[in-house]
Amino acid sequence: MQVELNGRTIETDASTLAELMAEQQIDMRSVATALNGTFVPRSGYASQRLETGSQVEILSPMQGG
Repeated sequence: MQVELNGRTIETDASTLAELMAEQQIDMRSVATALNGTFVPRSGYASQRLETGSQVEILSPMQGG
C-alpha cells in the first residue's frame, strides 16, 4: 500500500505504525509521531492501523538554540 511518510509517498507492507517504523529502521524510542495530523503516543504505535493514503509524520527531537 502507499502511505505518505514525512511528505513523500512510499510503498509499504506495514499494517501498523510500529511495523512501518521497524521497516524504515526508525528508533521508536526517540521520536514523536502523528498520523493524519493527530499525535500518536508511543503506547499506541503497535495498535495504530495504517490505510492506503495515511499521512505519517515522524519527528526527531533536536537540540540547540
